[in-house]
Amino acid sequence: MKPAVFLDRDGTLNEEVDYLCDPDQLALIPGAAAAVAKLNARGIPVVVVTNQSGIGRGKYGWQDFAAVMSRMGTLLALENARIDAVYASAHHELGQGEYAVADHPDRKPNPGMLLRAAEEYGLDLARSWMVGDKTLDLEAGRRAGCRVALVRTGYGATVDGAGADLVAADLAEAVERILEAGW
Repeated sequence: MKPAVFLDRDGTLNEEVDYLCDPDQLALIPGAAAAVAKLNARGIPVVVVTNQSGIGRGKYGWQDFAAVMSRMGTLLALENARIDAVYASAHHELGQGEYAVADHPDRKPNPGMLLRAAEEYGLDLARSWMVGDKTLDLEAGRRAGCRVALVRTGYGATVDGAGADLVAADLAEAVERILEAGW
């Protein structure tokens, strides 16, 4: 079993955009692609875990989500970076139909997406990191047994980092410090 780095998407990898569903609105946070490439070069799996309540609320669909992720893949590839797996939860208390679930096991802060990734890819959660810009990202990582890093991008500028193992200006700094720690 190997460790992984789990990443929140919006506000961690890309600039925060409410209900991002248009690939043309996707902008990677400066240094994020290079950070992912560093992890890739070390053979460390990079897994995106993202809440997508906009799908559950009917604001956009899975095809829109896939188009944004495809664009992200293209932008990352320009810097020899890639995401190894993506998990998304559309569940929300204000969701529609099957997505109308307030506390679904996959919706962060619950750890379901991380647990599923660990099972499907043989990942060692105790040696893994969860990086995000919100308290719910950190909580999901903790509940899964990971170490957690808060980035000050996205909503992270206003989040209390007291519960984080590491607080960094952005993903680039977080990855650098994770790798420097001998991991």
